[in-house]
Amino acid sequence: MLSIALHYDMQTVLNRVNTFTNVTYKDDPTIFAWELMNEPRCTSDASGDKLQAWIQEMAAYVKSIDPKHLLDIGLEGFYGPSTPDRCQFNPNTYAIQVGTDFVRNHQVFGVDFASVHIYADSWISPIISDTHVQFYNSWMQAHIDDADRTLGMPVVFAEFGVSTKDNGYNSSFRDTIYKLVYKNLVDSAKKGGSGAGSLMWQLFPEGTDYMNDGYAVVLSKAPSIADIISLNYARLELINVACGWHCRWGCKKRLLAVDRSLSQSQL
Repeated sequence: MLSIALHYDMQTVLNRVNTFTNVTYKDDPTIFAWELMNEPRCTSDASGDKLQAWIQEMAAYVKSIDPKHLLDIGLEGFYGPSTPDRCQFNPNTYAIQVGTDFVRNHQVFGVDFASVHIYADSWISPIISDTHVQFYNSWMQAHIDDADRTLGMPVVFAEFGVSTKDNGYNSSFRDTIYKLVYKNLVDSAKKGGSGAGSLMWQLFPEGTDYMNDGYAVVLSKAPSIADIISLNYARLELINVACGWHCRWGCKKRLLAVDRSLSQSQL
């Protein structure tokens, strides 16, 4: 019954007509991708078989209705039983018990890019420390390597941030984490790697502070974050321009001119 209900829900969304543009969602070029579910887990089956079957069913169903748009799962990125050697990168022992399996899940036909979240303060400790920085580095590099070598697809770090509610929080540490995320992605992009982008959690306009869960960033109140984001965009744009229109993803070309340009400014 659950699958039938989900099929109906997905069909309703994909076939909905935008009342402002009169364009059906499945045909709308302004939509980048669909996500099956935000942070899916199945704690009743640590083997991951149940969630794997669900991903296979739903990915195929979405693509049968809308083959035009990209599709991702919405995973947090925890490693599972299919790659025991990679479980060392999980933030804790509980991560392998939630029924997700980063590599296996993303090998499902119809899934176009990988998704990963990063919440060191939730997964490791709410106390700010250098351990968080170390985890960010190892977590990102592990997933970029797997996307490069095993999955052959881009990987998006779809949620990351630092909560102002963390014990020992300070804006300087938050800046450090943002710089770190963008540096890892720029380093991957320079090599034609799979590190494809990031989505901070979360960007708020002024006047919406009442919805802040601790991670919100209001750019007018966080000029250092605004500068970091702007610089990251400029660097990625430089890489894209130098790469050229005819360059395919995965070319692995090292752009020496870009290397020289990027080295002129420190992260």
